[in-house]
Amino acid sequence: MRKISVQEFITLDGVMQAPGGPDEDKSSGFKFGGWTAPYFYEADEEAGEFMAKLMAPADLLLGRKTFDIFEDYWPKHAEMWPGIMDVTKYAVCKTRDKSDWQNTKFLKNVDDIKKLKDSEGSEIKVIGSGNLAQTLFKHDLVDELCLMIFPITLGTGKRLFDEGTIPAVFTLTDHLVASNGVIFTIFKRAGAVKTGTVGA
Repeated sequence: MRKISVQEFITLDGVMQAPGGPDEDKSSGFKFGGWTAPYFYEADEEAGEFMAKLMAPADLLLGRKTFDIFEDYWPKHAEMWPGIMDVTKYAVCKTRDKSDWQNTKFLKNVDDIKKLKDSEGSEIKVIGSGNLAQTLFKHDLVDELCLMIFPITLGTGKRLFDEGTIPAVFTLTDHLVASNGVIFTIFKRAGAVKTGTVGA
């Protein structure tokens, strides 16, 4: 069985839309595209090392919109992400079945994702792909959650945790607080939610 790791840039109020640039995702009139950029200009060495660990080569599982962005961008900038051309890119898409980007395979639905997860192979990373991430949460297919939390609120935009997220417990396995206020976290899936009375 393969581990699925969801990796996301989010704001303090949970927004994940268009972290990389103004034209990344303008849907619903979103005006804050590229909200992570100022923090990368100020990133310290430790933060860079943590990011390099998160970007270590692994197969990718991507939603259609994120795949379209990656397919256009990364073949032209592969030197910035060593291994991106060699790993398998699994795109969840009902409207496409081929791509010129090498090592791409298309999946149609949750059953295809479950079969992939049950197969033999390396870790699978989900980057961006908000709708896909929410589907994975809904079906309890997330083994690891890597959140890079930026010290801003936007008040609008697509959020990572939306309707369909099931109750679940995660254990913090690694973290870093960068000098610019960005908090890097890695959580491992750790069972069901328990409740009780505080102080009892």
